[in-house]
Parts: sequence; C-alpha cells; structure tokens
Amino acid sequence: MYQRALEGKEKALGRDHTSTLDTVNNLGVLYADQGRLAEAESMYQRALEGKEKALGRDHTSTLDTVNNLGLLYKDQGRLTEAESMYQRALSGFWVALGPSHWKTQLVIRNLDLLPLTKDPSAITEPRPPKAKVKILEKLRVKFRGFPKERERPPS
Repeated sequence: MYQRALEGKEKALGRDHTSTLDTVNNLGVLYADQGRLAEAESMYQRALEGKEKALGRDHTSTLDTVNNLGLLYKDQGRLTEAESMYQRALSGFWVALGPSHWKTQLVIRNLDLLPLTKDPSAITEPRPPKAKVKILEKLRVKFRGFPKERERPPS
C-alpha cells in the first residue's frame, strides 16, 4: 500500500516533495518492521537526503528520520552508528522542542537502552545515570544561549 502511495506521490508531487519523502520514511519503517533491513536503510537514506535538502538538517521531520536510522543501525548491530544518529537527533530535538518534549525523551530512552543491546546481562544491573548526564551536559554547554529551562538538563 505504501509502495502504491509512493508511486502516486512521486508522479503527482515529485521525488523530492516533503510529502513524498514522508512516505519514503514510512516505507522504511514498514520494511524495518518486516525485517527487510537493507531496503529500510535505503528508504531512510533517501528520505534523509531529501529532507536535509528540502527542510534542513535540524528540522524535526529530518530528525525523525535520523532517529529511525538510529533504530535501524541498532537492529543491525551497528551500535556506534546508532549512537551517532541518536546524539544528532537528541541535539536537534533538544533545541527545537525542549528537553521535556516526548520526542526528546524518546531519543534519550533510545540512548539509555543502547548499552543493553551491547550487553544483555546489563539488564539486571542498574545503569548509572552518568552516561545520560554526560550527553545532556554536552548539550547544555553547546546551547548556552537558550532559556534557563533548556539550559539545564534534567537529572
């Protein structure tokens, strides 16, 4: 169904229209859910390139695709790349939406769960919050000019 929608949008709106790119991203989500990871990556990469061009690197729609790529890389065991995508999404969402927005919190959770992918035995041991605080502290330093509620990360 997404494939037919994509073909229709490409014909009516063009390959680089943001609505077409949203459908490309959604097709990537479907492929990832079906375990078709190579196809999902191709869709995400296409959506990301198009969204960066049309909307910019820091647009929230672009960052949604960045987070999706992080999830895909995690599923593929490419944990360094996953962490990089999550950090990019977190930085962007933090600035655009603030620290308490659900999308920002979702990416923080994704980062928190990443070590469990590396070592499933870590599930039984509580993870020290230092890793999250370290990432959030970097953001605070990077974006000092923002209002106080965005300047200080949650502890």
